[in-house]
Amino acid sequence: MEFSSKLLQNAVNEVAQLPGIGKRTALRLVLHLLKQPKEQTSHLALALSQMRNEVKFCKSCHNISDVDLCEICANTNRNEEIICVVEDIRDVMAIESTASFKGLYHVLGGKISPMDGIGPQDLQIASLVNKVKEGKVKELIFALSSTMEGDTTNFYIYKQIKDYNVKTSTIARGIAVGDELEYADEVTLGRSIVNRIPFEISLKS
Repeated sequence: MEFSSKLLQNAVNEVAQLPGIGKRTALRLVLHLLKQPKEQTSHLALALSQMRNEVKFCKSCHNISDVDLCEICANTNRNEEIICVVEDIRDVMAIESTASFKGLYHVLGGKISPMDGIGPQDLQIASLVNKVKEGKVKELIFALSSTMEGDTTNFYIYKQIKDYNVKTSTIARGIAVGDELEYADEVTLGRSIVNRIPFEISLKS
């Protein structure tokens, strides 16, 4: 692809690094931005810069937040005895959109995947185990995607906390095996949370 401007080429190359964006789509997006008023492009650049430099991670659940404690963890109406364990922020957003869960979350930041070089030490598992050890948590809901990596992560965490007085459950398999939570429709995901099953039962299936 030939460019008449190095500035244009650099912008296209950067946009093309985004997931699911090829060079042609990147070019179309960049040319669109060029047609917009400079103020609009400046606002976009500022928003991205502020997000990258100022965004925080909740000190309790590791969700993305503007402050040290996210709005969900700071909400006194949430049931702090029930924690839903998820992979990332997209899963929190997906479950919240169902309005079916009133507990708190714990964002692991990924799944155990030896093939990708991701082990338990690379995830927020230790802080989750510490929450259980403190004795305030009555139930953990495993809401990771039903993939081999998700099931491996669930089982690892279960082994770490099984000797403590905490109930473990997993979302019902209304979510097809291999599916990612963020792509599930709200009704199916909501029912999967409400109709969760004991984790021990899922190990036998």
